[in-house]
Amino acid sequence: MQRIGILGGAFDPVHNGHLRIAKSFLTSGLIEKLLIIPVPSPPHKMELRANFSHRFNMLKLAFHNWENIEISDLETKLPAPSYTIQTIQFLQQEHPDDIYYLCLGEDNLIHFNKWHRYREIMDRITLLVAERPGFDSSMIDKNLMEKTIFVDHKPYDLSSTEIRKSSVEVIERNKVPESIQEYINTHNLYV
Repeated sequence: MQRIGILGGAFDPVHNGHLRIAKSFLTSGLIEKLLIIPVPSPPHKMELRANFSHRFNMLKLAFHNWENIEISDLETKLPAPSYTIQTIQFLQQEHPDDIYYLCLGEDNLIHFNKWHRYREIMDRITLLVAERPGFDSSMIDKNLMEKTIFVDHKPYDLSSTEIRKSSVEVIERNKVPESIQEYINTHNLYV
């Protein structure tokens, strides 16, 4: 039996904020492994700029020397669009002895009640949440808070949208690992 965190997202591109939050989840003592799952087709987001293959490769590069992290293409094998509940159901069926936690930034809690079948997610899994700058958790539903564990986290206010708008200057501004900036430049992403 393992305690495994699930961290999903577009990762378009992966950046230092993602690395920092992954470290916070891993060092929380609540999980033994972090499963990072890039979404192939997000149901509630605008069109992704980089295709799945590029985003998956960048995650592999960003986390290549980290222990207890697995980058998974699981959602490419599940029906589209990629709903979190499908991923959780699949993992729990395949590995019934493992305990899963859904890893989120605090900002995702505000809209969590709009997620597809969010009540079923809450029934199946506990949320591990890392804070984001300026977030007020008093706005969160009490029932949701009962299924939430907050982890210590030093916030890093950064978004993938911001990086896509300024990809040429990213290394100087220390927003993505150097290997990711090189990958972005090599493949002419976000231009």
